[in-house]
Formats: sequence, structure tokens, C-alpha cells
Amino acid sequence: MSDKQSHRIKVLGRELTVKSPSSAEHVREVEGLVNRKLAEARAQVPVGDPQVPVILALMNLAETSLSLARELEEQRHAGSDKLRRLMRRIEDALL
Repeated sequence: MSDKQSHRIKVLGRELTVKSPSSAEHVREVEGLVNRKLAEARAQVPVGDPQVPVILALMNLAETSLSLARELEEQRHAGSDKLRRLMRRIEDALL
């Protein structure tokens, strides 16, 4: 799906309209995740600068994203290595 659709979301008590090529269900999942992460961060820092929980939530989401990207790259590398070994075995068996 390449056409962007408008979606209404609510984050930090503010209603926003976002455009996304994703389904409404996916946008709701993202909205829910963001709100959960913000709530977790607010619980860690209940008073003070209201930007601190937002920064903590962003840092937590970024850390998760980077860890998953690293894990995916490691799995791709391992899969490529395994495929090369299998191809060598097939080639050796055919010779």
C-alpha cells in the first residue's frame, strides 16, 4: 500500500492527525505502544520537567529498535553463512 491515509491518534492527551501508508489497525498498535512507553517513562520520573519522560520513552524505543536491527543483521549473516556451506556441500556432492 503506497497511498498515505489520514489517521487520528491521541498521544500525551493531544489529538493529532497523522498520514501513513499503514492500516488503521497498525497505526492504532503504534499509538498504543507509544502511549505505553510514555506511561512507563512517566512512572519512572513522576515529577519535574515534562520533557524528561518523553526523552526516556524515545531512548527506550530507540534502544529496542537498534537491538532488533542488530539481531536481524546477525541472523541474516548467520543465514548467509549457512547457505554458503550448504551450497558448497551440494557442489561437492555433484562433483
